[in-house]
Amino acid sequence: MRLRHRLSIPAVAVVLALAAGAPVRAAGADEALALVPPDVASIGVIHLDALRSSPFAARLFSETDDLAVDGDAAKFLAETGLRPRQDVDTVVVAGLSSNRLHGPEDGLVIFQGRFDPSRLENAMEARGAIRKSTPQGDYLLLSDAHGEDNRAAIAVLSPRLVVAGSPESVTRALSARQSGGSGFLRGEGLGRQVYRVPSGASAWAIVDATRTPFAGGARRSEDGDAADALVGAMKSVSLFVFHATTHGDSLELSATGISADAETRDLLEDALKGVIAMWRLAIHERSPEMVPILRRFEIESDREGVTIHGTLPGSFLRKMAEEHEAHRRIN
Repeated sequence: MRLRHRLSIPAVAVVLALAAGAPVRAAGADEALALVPPDVASIGVIHLDALRSSPFAARLFSETDDLAVDGDAAKFLAETGLRPRQDVDTVVVAGLSSNRLHGPEDGLVIFQGRFDPSRLENAMEARGAIRKSTPQGDYLLLSDAHGEDNRAAIAVLSPRLVVAGSPESVTRALSARQSGGSGFLRGEGLGRQVYRVPSGASAWAIVDATRTPFAGGARRSEDGDAADALVGAMKSVSLFVFHATTHGDSLELSATGISADAETRDLLEDALKGVIAMWRLAIHERSPEMVPILRRFEIESDREGVTIHGTLPGSFLRKMAEEHEAHRRIN
């Protein structure tokens, strides 16, 4: 399934608890989640510290390594003492708006890890960043060759916390920190949905489908009638929940579409089964090792939604990482 809500962010990365309405307990990410506005349209968390030992992380970290060999990026990392692979533990990505006209400034990114505030700020100011002071605290307005309207803001809140986004979104995060939290951790907005995700998930995302491109017009898929049926059923889904959890060198995946309409749930379940069957036929000759993996993926439904879940074994993840590395070297 090509279920993706892309968020553009001016930063290094990017992608889940108790009963609804109760305070959220997201292991290791409470400080960051406390800054998330309750009115977000989407929220994603990646626990890089949990993924470091998994083959799944190979591609992600290889992209970070590519940054380190670039001239100015390498110089920036040297000046700040930042080692993204070792120093960034958690990344939280919040989508504040689905209005495509507004562009990347509608995202807020929060990094939790180990940082040197003075070295980070000095390095950014040396590259043209301008310090801005507000009643809520200071942030740096970064220079941008595309003009004033595209400038992003970064606030180094502590040796453990950095936030990036538009000046407006960063100012909201500063205000939330000053007041002791935004309300997301108290179950406001999408915060009330975090109970749907296992507390030990390595990465997770929740998307309000009524406020994102999922709710837009249907586009015909290249994958045939089954995929078209899936896209059509998704238009009536109100909420998507995704999570991934590492188990040794394997990766457990789960995706759920929530809908109050029983007919929508039936259509979604049937469409998912059709897509899986179609994929099994399509990859039978090209990637036969994927066939038994897909067979073990299960589709379940209840009175709230439809869930597809399964596990990618370490051998498959390593193969993916090796193929990506070979392709990267060629190009």
